[in-house]
Amino acid sequence: MNPLAEELNRQILTNNPHLHAMLSELGREIFFPKGILSQSAEAKEKAYRFNATLGIALEKGQAMHLGCMYDWLKGLEPNEVFPYAPAAGLPALRTAWQQKLLQENPAMRGKRFGKPMVTSALTHGLSIVGDLFVDPGDPILLPDKFWGNYRLIFEVRKKARIVTYPLFDSSGGFHVEALRRAILAEAARSKKLIVILNFPNNPCGYSISPKEAQAVTRLLVETARQDVRVITVLDDAYFGLTYTDDLLQESLFGFLVNQDDRLLAVKLDGATKEQFVWGFRVGFITYGLGLSGDLDVLVGALEKKTMGAIRGCLSNGPHISQTLVLKSLQSTAFAAQKKEKFEILKARARKVMQVLGNPEFEEVWTPYPFNSGYFMCLQLKNVDAERLRTHLLNQYGVGVIAAGERDVRIAFSCIEEQDIPELFALIHRGVMDLQAGKS
Repeated sequence: MNPLAEELNRQILTNNPHLHAMLSELGREIFFPKGILSQSAEAKEKAYRFNATLGIALEKGQAMHLGCMYDWLKGLEPNEVFPYAPAAGLPALRTAWQQKLLQENPAMRGKRFGKPMVTSALTHGLSIVGDLFVDPGDPILLPDKFWGNYRLIFEVRKKARIVTYPLFDSSGGFHVEALRRAILAEAARSKKLIVILNFPNNPCGYSISPKEAQAVTRLLVETARQDVRVITVLDDAYFGLTYTDDLLQESLFGFLVNQDDRLLAVKLDGATKEQFVWGFRVGFITYGLGLSGDLDVLVGALEKKTMGAIRGCLSNGPHISQTLVLKSLQSTAFAAQKKEKFEILKARARKVMQVLGNPEFEEVWTPYPFNSGYFMCLQLKNVDAERLRTHLLNQYGVGVIAAGERDVRIAFSCIEEQDIPELFALIHRGVMDLQAGKS
């Protein structure tokens, strides 16, 4: 093993043996090399005469660039766009995002956690979690309604076992008891569990209440205190997009941080959905540890391993996207413009709720509970979801996602409010066609 990896492992083992045991085989082996990048970073601070370490071209003190590209970027300095960004992301952006987290998540205030590190959006953050913490055969606990890409990331790439439990209980709320039973069953087989919680949920668009959040927190903390190492991944991709007042308005992350040395909370979020910049690919990964040991040392070691995972995969994220996200956070217009777009999505969700009250629809489908996010799902009563999907495309020019044998996912986020009644009327017509034997 590389001596740099051995030193990081020693720091983690000394300060929290449970965290060391959570690391995968790759997680123990990974490190951030003291090579060109670290030497360049040192030179950036001290090389006041000439800095001949940079792997870019300079011209008159600015990053060399083509005018035909820069013409589209007026208002930004060349050095805000063209050079490489640090592996962990732009320092100013990391600080700004940390401030945003503290502002929007009261439970995080007064807690000790790592500074957010920039990822190439949420999928990359999940991949980092897989690299650092998941070995073949490790259980990944997910509700039975989950984003399909989890399978590629954890089941296919990392050879983990996906274990599902019902998302909803009989009352239409989050099935805490089913999660408890899944945890108990897997804890009997493994002393390391990876629990992924995604609220608002993709595909169902469901977020938990404060009461449900308290119950989930108690369950995870109690599990850790029974000598089970629990890695809880908070997939907060749709953070903030909650449309009723009775929901938890912050991430579970703040409730789980600094609770127990056997409980690691990993918050994954980003600008993708929160700031409506899907193609920017700017996400963040934030670590929340227990209370024992030197937390600065532990966070520093995890940060270096994360930087190693980033360096060994894509080197670093795009500079221009990070610059634009940072400038948006610094803009005085940001809050008002974000609220304006939120209200549009909220109105669309409310319109869906209203339209689904049509008694004719009750005969052909049951909507899964939804209150947030981009999506909602219908459980079809008498027709196959894939047959309905293709029929709607071919006969009515309507696209939906077949999310299971009987489940259809509808992204109301991309439908204008005034078009929502027609959308559901056409879906209903498609169901009736199939029930009548038409195709």
